[in-house]
Amino acid sequence: MNESINHKVTQLTDLLEAHITGNLSVEEAQKKVQQEFTKVTADELALAEQELTKRGINDSVVYDNMESFLLIFQDVLKAPDLHLADWHPIRTYQRENEAVEELLKKAEGLSRSRFVLNQWAEIIEGLMQYEIHLSRKQNQLYPAFERQGFDRPSKIMWTLDDSVRSAFREAADLLKDGQEEAFLSQYDKAVTLLKELIEKENIVLFPAAMEMIRTKEFLAIREGDDEIGYCLIDPPPQAPVALETANTDKAGSGEAGFMKDLQQLLQKHGMGAASGEMDVRQGKLTLEQINLIFRHLSIDLSYVDENELVRFYSDTKHRVFPRSPGVIGRDVKNCHPRESVDTVEEIIRAFREGREDEAEFWLEINGKFIYIYYTAVRDDDGNFKGVLEMMQDATHIRSLEGSQRLLTWDSKDHGKAKADTGSEAPYESSHGFAPGTTIGEAIKRYPALRNWLPALSPQYKKLTNPLAFKAMANIATLDMVAQRGGFTVNELIRKLDQWVDSQTEEEK
Repeated sequence: MNESINHKVTQLTDLLEAHITGNLSVEEAQKKVQQEFTKVTADELALAEQELTKRGINDSVVYDNMESFLLIFQDVLKAPDLHLADWHPIRTYQRENEAVEELLKKAEGLSRSRFVLNQWAEIIEGLMQYEIHLSRKQNQLYPAFERQGFDRPSKIMWTLDDSVRSAFREAADLLKDGQEEAFLSQYDKAVTLLKELIEKENIVLFPAAMEMIRTKEFLAIREGDDEIGYCLIDPPPQAPVALETANTDKAGSGEAGFMKDLQQLLQKHGMGAASGEMDVRQGKLTLEQINLIFRHLSIDLSYVDENELVRFYSDTKHRVFPRSPGVIGRDVKNCHPRESVDTVEEIIRAFREGREDEAEFWLEINGKFIYIYYTAVRDDDGNFKGVLEMMQDATHIRSLEGSQRLLTWDSKDHGKAKADTGSEAPYESSHGFAPGTTIGEAIKRYPALRNWLPALSPQYKKLTNPLAFKAMANIATLDMVAQRGGFTVNELIRKLDQWVDSQTEEEK
């Protein structure tokens, strides 16, 4: 930071501190800003907020004054037109916000007419996808700021992120329970929080990111974004090859960077290629075998070392919460919302001091029972070497009763076609339906099925509720749906074939 910028940031910090401590009202601070500054950039304001930490002003105080800060600088701080290419991660966040704002406009139309449950359910289903936007920010963008020594987003904005997330979850629960008036009131609160968040992203976060984060880091972020997914938009294009080539000096990221670093380490110790066997505690394994084992574990693992830095997470299909390569090397305290940091610090402190060796939590989220277990990692001499977190969706395990001593493949469904296990021979569908076909697949092929099935059985009325349908679409197979409706799977598939045939006849 050059001397002139440093002086300006100091001036801004002085002004913010004067307001926080009650020596300047919002109006007085606005007047002072207009007298002393013609322009304040987003990164300058962000750096001034960061400097407040060094003056002993904690995150809670800064968070509580965020609205005042924007009011104070509203005449000199404007959201710039960033003119970004479609591959750029910041442009992706902007596109998602634009899609959400379109959805909010649609909801405004609904609020002026008679309340229709399914229409509101579709709105909430779309807005709940904003959690993907927030998860990408927290796992991808915030770590990039932290690598520049700027941790305000993860400590301050994360709180606002979680407020938005919680507000819409509460609204969804009220809608599901049929509490119309309470839902509409909660929806209005959630939208207010969402609009505030989008404003802060556009005016401060995104411009500050463009000032502080280099292109090569954005390229690495783009590589990890696909792993988490996107909110209401199609995946963005990949970065141009020429741009990637021009930024080949970026540090090894993702699997390729990790493999390169590991191969160099192995060669340093005379172990040759990374494919060679390595001594583990019990046995010998190649790096490929170790990676495969981690990927196929039915639990989600994360390891934080003795310096409280995230060093590893397992790349498993059983992952409970989204993660991306951006979390590697990050201070674990910055990987949690501000409200949870005290708990994280207490666990690490108790493990480090040897007072405790394990901690467990369990949560019920969206119909799933999530079990979380922390264990202290110690070497053979008892020295603290970090914390291992194990997380698992234990919904199926929790539902088990009695004993199962005989081998059977019918207790679990993996989305594959299975033969009917009753005495009746499997029915061969003329339209490709099978016992393992999910209801989501069937309705994607034949959308009108969603309205026809409730007429077949009252048990299928939930299919008309978008929230309930989303929860079961990729889980409930026709075998399971048949049992729910009181049919054999063959009977249901025959009825589906007959319905498709009737639709075809009507079209003729």
